[in-house]
Amino acid sequence: MKQWLSLLAAILLEVTATLSLRAALDHPAWFAVVALGYLGAFVALSHVLRLGMGVGVAYGVWAATGVALTAVLATFLFGDPLTASMGLGIALVIGGVLCVELGSQAAHAAAPEQEGTNA
Repeated sequence: MKQWLSLLAAILLEVTATLSLRAALDHPAWFAVVALGYLGAFVALSHVLRLGMGVGVAYGVWAATGVALTAVLATFLFGDPLTASMGLGIALVIGGVLCVELGSQAAHAAAPEQEGTNA
């Protein structure tokens, strides 16, 4: 559970930093939020890895969720377009990450069985 909470923190920090880039175009003070957000995101992501989550799963969920949240929030905050094809792309990215996560869980579940057959 700690892994997922830390990953959520990494995602929210990265999305905040990315959206702040847009705000910094008009108000340079937002660059401080950008720097702190990205730094915090990488620290939180490192913590997730230290807690034992696989890098493929952690990075995949982090990146895909970040892309999806940034696209949706930019629509509300900045009036960016969110078309049906963009929605489909977001769904495909999330589906791909879900496949990676499910594959990772299956591999972990099979690992004890494989260790027992090597004797």
